[in-house]
Amino acid sequence: MSWLDEFPALGADQLSALRRSVDGTFRQFTRNHGETLEKVFEPLRDFLIFTERLLTQSPWPLVLGGIALVAWLASRSWKVVLGSVLTLLLIGWFGMWDDTMKTIAMIFVCTLVAIAIGLPIGIGMSRSDRMQRIVSPVLDVMQTMPSFVYLIPVVMLLGIGRVPGLIAVVIYAIPPVIRFTNLGIRLVDKDLLEAADAFGSSAWQKLRQVQIPLALPTIMGGINQTIMLSLSMVVIASMIGVQGLGQPVLRAITNQYFTLGLLNGLAIVGIAIIFDRVSQAYGKRLQKHLEVTHG
Repeated sequence: MSWLDEFPALGADQLSALRRSVDGTFRQFTRNHGETLEKVFEPLRDFLIFTERLLTQSPWPLVLGGIALVAWLASRSWKVVLGSVLTLLLIGWFGMWDDTMKTIAMIFVCTLVAIAIGLPIGIGMSRSDRMQRIVSPVLDVMQTMPSFVYLIPVVMLLGIGRVPGLIAVVIYAIPPVIRFTNLGIRLVDKDLLEAADAFGSSAWQKLRQVQIPLALPTIMGGINQTIMLSLSMVVIASMIGVQGLGQPVLRAITNQYFTLGLLNGLAIVGIAIIFDRVSQAYGKRLQKHLEVTHG
């Protein structure tokens, strides 16, 4: 009756052989294609470095004014703009300006990459039930996999640096954009689509002029969640060389510097609040505009 007490499982030798086989295959792939992958991601690295230098080497009043302008154009709310400016001034006052700009550059590039990849996938899911059935379990795995696990393959493939961290952040943060794009397009009123068909609209015209505009508030909700997830991944990505506010937090954990960790953690919270309020305000503006146009 020992089989009742011990769960049936592979033996230690079999598990060891399986692990060695998988790890050896991945290492061989890394040796054969690592340099090629690095060249593929060079434009992404150059864009990230350019964005970092633009934010860190430009005069701080110019950068602050640019961020305030973007906040105003998105929200059209002086409260949001004033809150954003005061938050950044407070962060800079405590000596975290450069790290904050590096973090904002990382989040900006990660969000653009997530949108560029996530929107087409979400649109494809909305147009194909089969694709939705295939992609949805993949997104479930991506959202439930421990974030530390994402660091292992990218470090093995690309080493330590900005690009591996960026890729890990994008993989961790992209599911909401895909899910919300799919959901938003599927929730578009069928009567409007029938009216578009009656006017002779092509599938592309319906997508570009009806479905995407009406789904934009929902899509913006997905983008908002992607930004939040990207910020939550910053500290973890600092373990593989991502510069910004995450590195001081990691250093504070290692050396037990409570104040250093607290200040940089609060700076991350401040950036998250700015992004959240601006993107939410923009989504509400889109919703009100569409209610007036179609209501």
